[in-house]
Amino acid sequence: MLTYVIRRLLLMFPTLLGITALVFFCMAMAPGGLGGSLLQSMGKMNSVDQVRIREYYTKRYGFNKPAIVQYGRWLNLISPFGRRINDDGSLGAVGFKWPNLGESIWRHRQVSDLIHESLPLTLLLNGVSIPVIYTIGVLNGIASAQRRGKLYDNVSNISQLAAWSVPTIWAGVMLIGFLANREYIELFPPAGLHEAEASGMPFLPHFTALGWNRGWLLDTTWHLLLPVFCLSYGGSAYLTKLTRGSLLENLGADYVRTARAKGLSERVVLFRHAFRNSVLALITVVANILPALISGSVIVETIFSIPGMGKLDVEAVTTNDRELVMAVTLIGGVIILMSQLLRDILYAIADPRVAYE
Repeated sequence: MLTYVIRRLLLMFPTLLGITALVFFCMAMAPGGLGGSLLQSMGKMNSVDQVRIREYYTKRYGFNKPAIVQYGRWLNLISPFGRRINDDGSLGAVGFKWPNLGESIWRHRQVSDLIHESLPLTLLLNGVSIPVIYTIGVLNGIASAQRRGKLYDNVSNISQLAAWSVPTIWAGVMLIGFLANREYIELFPPAGLHEAEASGMPFLPHFTALGWNRGWLLDTTWHLLLPVFCLSYGGSAYLTKLTRGSLLENLGADYVRTARAKGLSERVVLFRHAFRNSVLALITVVANILPALISGSVIVETIFSIPGMGKLDVEAVTTNDRELVMAVTLIGGVIILMSQLLRDILYAIADPRVAYE
């Protein structure tokens, strides 16, 4: 197993190389090229300043070089070993160095600082959504399988199919339009993760002389409800149908009939035998739900004005900010590949018959 994990980790490097190369050269062939955001940012400058800034960025990022050379410069920038890049953009000595994601051309800030500010918010959304998806999906799927053909199962099937069919962008707009609108039900905040005065709030809710203070934790939870719902309802619907189908398939197997014939209780038959063999199907979804949540967070963060990685990615693509797009692509590729590796490891843990040699 250790050999397999090491081999998969080593294979991540050529895979990431292919992903980043594809994105980089697609940007190079797009209208405006790799320096398109630079031209946009200089629109209101006088001609002298435009020439100076253009020369600076051309020398720093090599916009006048072929795309393959620019891609090589970017690889050298993020690599822990290679030629150091001086402040003026010239290449220095070869050796070990700190990897650098570069500087955002549009925001004029280090990309690592932007990601440091945005990534925790996206991880928070996904970290809350994944337990919600699995809790609702697994429990609802088990309950539907136990009541196959009955009212609960029929209502669950129809409601989950309807939930899976609703686009996230439409659901987000409707939730803001009705549940966060002053003209209807102003029950939730329409944007952000905190109120303006949240930084001065205590962590836990409590009563004060001025009345009820919900605290930082409750304020964050209140702001998270609508975004987490938008991220979770589709995944939980899919997982419900998957759990139900896999569990019903195992409940009809010969080993389950044998267990019942031995006099085992229905609870033991369900959880210790049938559900245990249905876990492999749920593990398969792990590698799909996480990338889906990341792509879904692009929509949710944009709708609810949450400054996470999704919103940052949209801004980077819109402004054709090369360094920012490549950094987000690199991080997304690592997350997807690690989720697939986690899936294979969980396979071996859940089923001893699975061996990677």
